[in-house]
Amino acid sequence: MTGRLDGTIAVVTGASSGIGAATARVLVAEGATVALLARRPDRLEALAAVLGDRAEVHPVDVADADAVRATIDTVVRDHGGLDVLVNNAGYGSMRRAARADFTEWRAMVDVNLVGVLAATHAALPHLLRAAAGPRGVADVVSVSSTAGRTVSGPGSNVYAATKHAVHAFSESLRLECASRHVRVALVAPGLVTTAMTDSGRRDAPDASTASPLGSLRPDDVADAIRHVLTRPPRVAVHELVLRPIEQVR
Repeated sequence: MTGRLDGTIAVVTGASSGIGAATARVLVAEGATVALLARRPDRLEALAAVLGDRAEVHPVDVADADAVRATIDTVVRDHGGLDVLVNNAGYGSMRRAARADFTEWRAMVDVNLVGVLAATHAALPHLLRAAAGPRGVADVVSVSSTAGRTVSGPGSNVYAATKHAVHAFSESLRLECASRHVRVALVAPGLVTTAMTDSGRRDAPDASTASPLGSLRPDDVADAIRHVLTRPPRVAVHELVLRPIEQVR
């Protein structure tokens, strides 16, 4: 086991809160320099102030492919390369189709799918170069959902569709990149207590329905991402699924 990520450069999308912020904390603790990408600069600045010199702020909307590319190019220019991409930004609505707001559908496609495609497309040439370097591998980790493996029930519609698409894209990318040592992984959690699931917003995913033991926490998912990234170069974790103990789908 490599154990640490000293000297690596990582990009984390959706880094302003929840799973993204927890992942940034883990990666900095493991020795990486982390570029924090999200739309809310105030939250990014607050997180970077806690994390210290190896965290840097890049306000960007992941649905804006040109802005994402420019940001990743800046990170590579400033640091000489890129070793890790964590696609974490996400948006969810569980409104049933007959009364859905199309703008919510579009937002889920733009953030959950287009955001993953934009960041991965921009990062991949740099990751391929990094994989040929001393570390021997580079990594793409996409935070998906158990909704990418099954449709959990009414209201899942477009959210589940975007996550299924991320699963399909990741598997295809894995097949393409395996021989060049870019590891492509999915981390698929069930209910996690985050701003999205604890908002009280009508038709949002709701973590309050978890078992008495509670839902997953952002740190649980970040620890799964740490596990993926710290395997020896010979080991590629393709999919890691974690659920609250009583969640069955």
